[in-house]
Amino acid sequence: MSSLLLNRTTFGDTKNKGNVLSEQEANELFTTWVLNAKLQLHMKQVGHLMKCWAAEQEHLGEEDQWRWELAGLLHDADWDQWPAQHCRKIIEELETRDIDPEIIRAIASHGPLHFGVQPETRMDKMLYAFDELSGLVHAYSLMRPAGYEGMDLKGVKKRLKEKSFAANVSRDDINDACARAGLQQDELIMFIIAHQPAVQ
Repeated sequence: MSSLLLNRTTFGDTKNKGNVLSEQEANELFTTWVLNAKLQLHMKQVGHLMKCWAAEQEHLGEEDQWRWELAGLLHDADWDQWPAQHCRKIIEELETRDIDPEIIRAIASHGPLHFGVQPETRMDKMLYAFDELSGLVHAYSLMRPAGYEGMDLKGVKKRLKEKSFAANVSRDDINDACARAGLQQDELIMFIIAHQPAVQ
């Protein structure tokens, strides 16, 4: 995975602070770059979780909620068609569009072991925290007859301990992300269970 190292720690230009894509622009980029329906769902789920967290836990206004959602929505935008350029291509695209550097940096730091960029801001840390855990919770919903309905913390934690379940989900990343965000894993799981079903 070292081939994905970004080999830099600054992203975007500070003069672009506050600049975002419109919903239409974000949707066009999203649908053009991401063709895989499963990946689209994952990215929408992470974007939704980011928006909800920004609103409910960080108490941010609508503009900042969209900034958080945008980081989640586009964090894997280049993974589908350009896996060898994962993170690098979407970062460069957003830089050419003069997007807020905080959004770009959050995307750059959503996998510190892979991209070599450490999560620093609250947005960075929450995107990293939601990414893998969101995927595991969704995988668990797919194996349950009732899906998300009636899902509880105990069931998710049981699957989390089963290394063979959703084996591509990094438990190390989940543990590291929770520690960096200063959050209990249980709190994050419960938040995902409560909010993720809104995205199908």
